[in-house]
Amino acid sequence: MTTVTESELLHDALGLLRDREEVAERLLASSARHSFDPDKELDWDAPFEDGKWFWPPELLSLYDTPLWRKMSEDQRFELARHEAASLGSLGIWFEIILMQLLVRHIYDKPVTSNHVRYALTEIADECRHSMMFARVIKKGGSPTYPVPRLYHNLARVLKTVSTTPGSFAATLLGEEILDWMQRLTFPDDRVQTLMRGVTRIHVVEEARHVRYAREELRRQMVTAPRWERELTRVSCGEAARVFSTCFVNPQVYENVGLDRREAVAQVKASGHRREVMQNGAKRLTDFLDDIGVLNGVSRRLWVSSGLLAR
Repeated sequence: MTTVTESELLHDALGLLRDREEVAERLLASSARHSFDPDKELDWDAPFEDGKWFWPPELLSLYDTPLWRKMSEDQRFELARHEAASLGSLGIWFEIILMQLLVRHIYDKPVTSNHVRYALTEIADECRHSMMFARVIKKGGSPTYPVPRLYHNLARVLKTVSTTPGSFAATLLGEEILDWMQRLTFPDDRVQTLMRGVTRIHVVEEARHVRYAREELRRQMVTAPRWERELTRVSCGEAARVFSTCFVNPQVYENVGLDRREAVAQVKASGHRREVMQNGAKRLTDFLDDIGVLNGVSRRLWVSSGLLAR
């Protein structure tokens, strides 16, 4: 049996920290080149265009269901407007959680390090994104769609007790599926110009956030104690279940004149919807599998969430 010496462990740890600083330095340089002020970048005074969607129809929860085929075109457009508001509301909730997790992460880190500087840069990005989402919801005339009170309060616990790898796993869950959808949205000329602009800004800046979270989670799954890695697997799987539950607020269906129970049942039974959600999560689940997060109970929870095929 080969015994790893203390000096070898120290050498490996220092290598990981150097790599952490180099990644952050590259992300800071990218932020300096490609960051946006949505208040100035987007034309908020332009009216919405007739006959354009607020979200690509194929990404709507009811697309290709029996209920969808009964809906009028106007009702489908309304569904897109309200689902976009629901996703924006979910995004704001996630980003507020993320900002608090990032602040906790850097609380005891060297304040002059590139790693901390980038975390603060990301927090500033997320502040702008949350304000951008809130502004587009308000301009669209839809209500906000908060997550259920149970999950809202459970997130208070998460923000207080989450481990570092658990925080970054939750970050990726909140970012990568929506990012996949937004990459399909911003080049789609069937979609409202303002929505395409919002998703373009978010995609460009979130690419850096995903890289930062992936690199840190990969490090943590190597260096964190075993109990922390095991807890991360469970918490990540449970977060996937909550995320899939909250993705579209069922109140959306009532607000466009549909029967809530029937709509929810058809979404759950929809093969198209299941395929969309699993395609959106695939890049993330492949990564989590590669670094050992989807082991044991975690995989079962991900499968039960509908985001991972059996």
